[in-house]
Order: sequence, then structure tokens, then C-alpha cells
Amino acid sequence: MKKIFIAAVLSISIILLSCEGLKQIASILAPSEFEMATGLKDALSQGLFRGFNAFADPNGNPLVRFVFPGDAAKIEKTLRDLGMDKMVDQVTGKFTRAASSAVVAAKPVFLNSVKQMSIKDAAGILLTDNAHAATDYFKTAMTPELMVAFRPIVDSSIKLEGANKDWSSIVNVYNKIPFINKPLEPSLTDFIAARVIDAMFISVANEEADIRTKYEFRKTDIMKRVFGYAEEEMKRRAQQKQ
Repeated sequence: MKKIFIAAVLSISIILLSCEGLKQIASILAPSEFEMATGLKDALSQGLFRGFNAFADPNGNPLVRFVFPGDAAKIEKTLRDLGMDKMVDQVTGKFTRAASSAVVAAKPVFLNSVKQMSIKDAAGILLTDNAHAATDYFKTAMTPELMVAFRPIVDSSIKLEGANKDWSSIVNVYNKIPFINKPLEPSLTDFIAARVIDAMFISVANEEADIRTKYEFRKTDIMKRVFGYAEEEMKRRAQQKQ
């Protein structure tokens, strides 16, 4: 009986030690908050590069193509009905090229915004069912600063393309049409800047979702470690709920 008792105690001790050992191993395998933040920043930067590539070839991406503000389809149709097809196409092309040029010029602005961003609660952003959690955080934290830095670059690109002059011609015609409820704005700098930033965030969000779910999208070692850990941890949590 005594031998059985001793064997039972030893068995329990081994199990407890094994559990403690597993906890220690798990803590070693889990990346630090600094590593999590670094991996998240790498993912955001990679998503931005996807956006840069999209704007480098704006004609092949509908997100990049310029559309009129407000009720875009209705405004464009009205102008074309007035026989302004050539002017509409010209303005669309110039603003699209201006946006593309602005993104190229503002590349350091976007990348620096990620580098300077302090990702608090990195674990909460990493370990979540939200496939766009890092992008959402980035968008909330950095959009105001991006707008301030990006606006003058957009304004300069619009003027270099001559899009501002063509836009003035369209505004003068459209705003004189009787019964127009909402006149067109004479300046589109803020509209273009906001639209480009939104398009960049869409690219970042798509890339983040791929990085979270597909190993081949994790291009750096820290991303492989951090998102690999997150993937396994989320699977473990899901199994615990079952």
C-alpha cells in the first residue's frame, strides 16, 4: 500500500513538473511584446508596398482611378450628357496620374509613419479574430498625421499635371447648371489625399489578412515567428472553446 502511495505521489509530481515545464516552454516560444510590435510593423510596411505597386500602375487598379466626389456616377453622366466627354476623360486621367505621382513622392512619409508608430498592447492586436486589427489601429492612429504630411504633396502633383486648371473649367460649367443641389468644390486636394490614403489602407488590410492566414506572405523572419505563433495560439483558443 505504501509503495502504491509513493508511486502515486511521484506520478502526480511528474505530471505537475511536466505541466510547469510546458508552461515554461510556451513562455519561451511566445514572442516578446517588442517582437510582436516589430512583426506587426513589418506587416504594415509590406502592405504599404503593395499599395505603392498598385499606384505605380494606376490604370490597372480601379481603387486608384479618379472618380468625381459626391454622387460620382451622376456627376460624370451629367457632364458627358453636356458633351464634355473629352474634358471628363482628361481630368480623370490627370487626377489619376497626380495621385500616382503623389504616392511615389510620399513613400517615405507612409513608411516613416509605421516606423514612428508606437503599437501599444501588441499582443491584443496580434491575437485576435480581426484579420485587419493592425491596419485598423494604424488607420486610427496615423490618418490625421498622414493627411497633414500628404496634403501638400498631393497639391503639388495636381498642379504639375495641370489637373487643377481642368477641374476649374468643369466646376464653372457644372455649378451653373440649374437646380444643382450640391455644387462641386473648387479644390480637390483634401478629397484626393483622403481617397489615396483610404486606398492605401485597403491594400494594407488585404496584405495583413494574407499574412495572418498564409505562410508564404510572411517575408521576414520576425513575421514568420510572430504570425506563426499567433496562428497556433488562436487555434489553441478555438479548441478550448469547443
